[in-house]
Amino acid sequence: MERIENPYRGEGLGGMDAVPYPSEDAAAPRALLGRCPVAGVTPLVAVPGLARGLGVAEVHIKDERGRMELGSFKALGAAYVIACDAEDGTARGQTYVTASAGNHGLSVAAGAAAFGARAVIFLAETVPEAFADRLRGIGAEVVRAGADYEASMEAAMAEAEARGAVLLSDSSWDGYFVRPHRLMEGYNALMAEVFDQMDAPPTHLFLQAGVGGLAGAAAAMARGTWGADVHITVVEPAAAPALMASVQAGRAVEAPGPVSAMGRLDCKVPSLIALRGLARDADAFMTITEDEGFAGAQAAADHGFDSTPSGAAGLAGALAGPDLPGDARVLVILSEGPEA
Repeated sequence: MERIENPYRGEGLGGMDAVPYPSEDAAAPRALLGRCPVAGVTPLVAVPGLARGLGVAEVHIKDERGRMELGSFKALGAAYVIACDAEDGTARGQTYVTASAGNHGLSVAAGAAAFGARAVIFLAETVPEAFADRLRGIGAEVVRAGADYEASMEAAMAEAEARGAVLLSDSSWDGYFVRPHRLMEGYNALMAEVFDQMDAPPTHLFLQAGVGGLAGAAAAMARGTWGADVHITVVEPAAAPALMASVQAGRAVEAPGPVSAMGRLDCKVPSLIALRGLARDADAFMTITEDEGFAGAQAAADHGFDSTPSGAAGLAGALAGPDLPGDARVLVILSEGPEA
């Protein structure tokens, strides 16, 4: 475990004026989700056993494993973008192309299937074939390309341009902000549910991050509603510390490393929207080792929350981090279910 305090807290990184901050609008995604027959609210569960293990007053888990029958918070992202396109009359017959480490692709595929569009999903060699089979089962075309997520994204960008298709990434970069900004807005529905479900705000929030979309959206919403009192820590694999390395460098950088078992978080380049928001909103950034990631997943499973090292990485950060005060109220997001 490595941890740093965020020197930009409250101010953010300079030189990012062209990059939008994450949206704090939850009304729009909640209104659209309210019209979806499978878009129920996911549970927020108090876990006293984890609280005792951490020596804190409370631990709450926001359990995203059943989200819209796709098994991940990602269901709120790309599918929301495609639903917005459908509202504008531009989704039917459209082809959406993306790269994915798994769950984002499921959301693209499900959204495309629901609104009469096509989905083409590029997967790196490291993504399990079980994810590819699930994508095909929803009707997506799956293309294997590259040794890592970044290589598969380059292939997806080239394919979208060649086909004249819509690129729908869950990351953002210079010149590509509109769709990922809306995609992150979809995640705001998750935090809006948390606000309704918690009697009192947490004192500590641990957010796992790959490119940073969920973390950026959740942190912006938490600051907007709970203010400065909640301490927000961003948790990344030690093999892919894209956000921590960028904050340390004072600018967006690539953080190359070995392949991580936390596959859905194994992203070496941050989303610029997420980076701008988290540089303003996060109190600390930390990395966890592969063993610490597996320990987090095991701790979740021991209390009845089967997941993966990716899905339980926020909990792993709470377990591996510095001792928390005895009166701490901890919130983590269990972002996906176990692999098939």
